[in-house]
Amino acid sequence: MKKKKIHSGIGKRKTSVAKVYLEIGKGDIQVNGLPFDTFFIAFKEEKERAKIPLFLANLINIYDINIKVRGGGIHSQLEAVTLGIAKAICDINSSYRSIFTKQTLLRRDSRIKERRKYGLKKARKASQYSKR
Repeated sequence: MKKKKIHSGIGKRKTSVAKVYLEIGKGDIQVNGLPFDTFFIAFKEEKERAKIPLFLANLINIYDINIKVRGGGIHSQLEAVTLGIAKAICDINSSYRSIFTKQTLLRRDSRIKERRKYGLKKARKASQYSKR
């Protein structure tokens, strides 16, 4: 029995982490055991943005994609999935890297919520200062 080659990529955004696994198949996309469209049911245009790496590499309906995503909100999970898919495709063939860098698909957005500091109400919000 021949073992299938599985390509993987990890995408992160805020506190979301998406582990993406690609293997040759019919083009099914599963997120945490659910179909892609039912997991990200609230977003319409953003869902298609997650599939952009597949369109640019002409790999639609060639690879089955299994995604494990956790943490954060739905929007940051969707962006983490996009980055994970792009990294997994670069694992297949590194010539796609130049295409993805032009589209800024391999750039990780490192902005996260700032921590709350001692003595303040929020990260930067302080109580009102009175001079007299």
